[in-house]
Amino acid sequence: MIRTAIAIVVGLSSISAMAQMSPVGLWKTIDDKDGSVKSEIRVTQTDGVITGKIEKILDPKAKPDEKCVECTDDRKDQPTLGLEIIRGVRKAEGKDVWEGGTIVEPSTGKIYKVKMTPIEGGAKLEMRGFIGFSLLGRTQTWIRVN
Repeated sequence: MIRTAIAIVVGLSSISAMAQMSPVGLWKTIDDKDGSVKSEIRVTQTDGVITGKIEKILDPKAKPDEKCVECTDDRKDQPTLGLEIIRGVRKAEGKDVWEGGTIVEPSTGKIYKVKMTPIEGGAKLEMRGFIGFSLLGRTQTWIRVN
């Protein structure tokens, strides 16, 4: 009986840890240039495809009614709050990496390929935005919001 209870607890702990190794959840974005907190992004998954929307703007310099005026696709002139910035990302086979999609930088409208890697047991998320090859880009580390 005790062994069964221990096995259940260990099993549930493993499932919880594995769920945390996913990019799905709420993330606080940290600017890679100055270390400031910018926003909270809600990352969701539907049919194996990851998307992410700006749920809260935390940057005190940001205007509440700001729009993505530099965007060149269907996001053009859409409010930054609620904007879908991550699209089309899927889990790489056999890895704890999600890639193959894009991320838009609302302030410039630039669209980058994206690679997402949960680190530190899923407490942080490395967001690598790049053009062409992953070596030509920059990385932000986002923090999971509990």
